[in-house]
Amino acid sequence: MAPAGQVTGSDLQAMLTDGALAGSWTLDASRSSIRLQSKSMWGLVPVKGGFREIAGAGTVSPDGQVSGTITVAAASVDTKNAKRDTHLRSAEFFDADAHPDITVSVEGLAPASQGVTGTGTLTVRGLTRPLTFGATVSTVDTGEIWLDAEIQVNRADYGMTWSPMRMASMDNTITIHAVFTRS
Repeated sequence: MAPAGQVTGSDLQAMLTDGALAGSWTLDASRSSIRLQSKSMWGLVPVKGGFREIAGAGTVSPDGQVSGTITVAAASVDTKNAKRDTHLRSAEFFDADAHPDITVSVEGLAPASQGVTGTGTLTVRGLTRPLTFGATVSTVDTGEIWLDAEIQVNRADYGMTWSPMRMASMDNTITIHAVFTRS
């Protein structure tokens, strides 16, 4: 199903403050995605993948405060290359055995010129860092809310510094497409 329309920051603020979105929301994992992209071989070869296991929920308070969490199973990384995926699950990258979850926690959304600005934290390998990101919000006629964001992350900030001969980029892009339905 396609979104009914992108919501401007000011429209979203009005929907939040009038209580239209108040309540609990659940991430529809079957229609949501968390994708990653990096470059290896000195920035010449893109590495793309995603995570097969995600979950999440959010709350909008009656006064319009937004909070929520998206949890990703680190071991569910899938780049369509089994050897690389095993390496990404290892202690050199996600260390999925010791740190099974990657968590995006949103503590607020504020209107911005091109949609909304989200604030919160990103936790990878047990390391939590502040997070600010731009996003677009769309509504669907069925009452769903779609949140789309692209987050730039330096993996070294989370202890993932493996890069023989500096072949692999430290800069990564995480793309979130989150479909929320009322709980």
